[in-house]
Amino acid sequence: MIHSLNAKNLTDIYIKENKLRRLVVVGTRGSKLALWQAEDLLSKLKQNNHIAELKIIETKGDKVQDLSFDKIEGKGFFTKEIEDALISRDVDVAVHSLKDLPTDQPEGLVIAGLSERQDPSDLLIISPSAYDPSMDLRLKEAAIVGTSSVRRKSQILDLAPHISVKDLRGNVPTRVQKLKDGKYDAIILASAGINRLDIDLSDLHTIRLNPKECVPAPGQGVIAYQCRAEDKEMRKILAAIHNHETAPVTNVERKVLNLMDGGCHTPLGVYTEIDEAGNYHAHASYASEIGAPITRVNISQSTSHNLAENIVKALNNPTPKN
Repeated sequence: MIHSLNAKNLTDIYIKENKLRRLVVVGTRGSKLALWQAEDLLSKLKQNNHIAELKIIETKGDKVQDLSFDKIEGKGFFTKEIEDALISRDVDVAVHSLKDLPTDQPEGLVIAGLSERQDPSDLLIISPSAYDPSMDLRLKEAAIVGTSSVRRKSQILDLAPHISVKDLRGNVPTRVQKLKDGKYDAIILASAGINRLDIDLSDLHTIRLNPKECVPAPGQGVIAYQCRAEDKEMRKILAAIHNHETAPVTNVERKVLNLMDGGCHTPLGVYTEIDEAGNYHAHASYASEIGAPITRVNISQSTSHNLAENIVKALNNPTPKN
């Protein structure tokens, strides 16, 4: 016998299914960019018929605003507290900017998915009063450039020795406002953050820094989804939204970071891309400290086999310049 389903029957079935369905709790920082990234994951989960909600967690990097990144002790100061919440089962998924995530995963945690890659480049944003087309990077003499990244400090000083750098902290909109308020002549931010937040820079000058020349942080422009290794259901859910084009290139970048024992304290940039023929093209830059000479490496291979190792070898044994 076939029974027809009326509206009440369908509603009852829907309620029962949703009571049985797992609620996915997503842990995130509270900045506008972090929330954008977490909301993007929520949207993807809901598209796959999963129920999800956000839990905002304050990290050490959020609390300590008076120090540059290289002066904050330890690694993972934008991720540890969220990872702790994951381990204690307060959340089911942690959302991170991949470039903030240390390569050494805490025991019991895994990266179970990656987003598509946004523009990996850095963006130089210049106040009209500091814009000089005749100078390197169009920055006026003695321009003050804001950034707390040792990698960005090292590379911008190498590309434009006539400027100086000054620490810059705060979320993306706050940093842009500090530039508009005249506290800096220019600032450097990730293009991905500006694009994702759709920040209006029409009253400022912008220069997209070629990632092959001003090499970005490993994993820049990518969002990582982390969960407990034992949580097979969550891993399966995240695998369904994982971007398979992202992993091969970021795996190379993060392996270089791991082999160099690098982090936010290290002036290291690594960027990898794959051409239409499947060849890998890797670009890296490294300095022992801010102001030290930069070693730049460009390596192309038909596969990723030993690519990270070859990059590290070249960075540690630079070819003398003629």
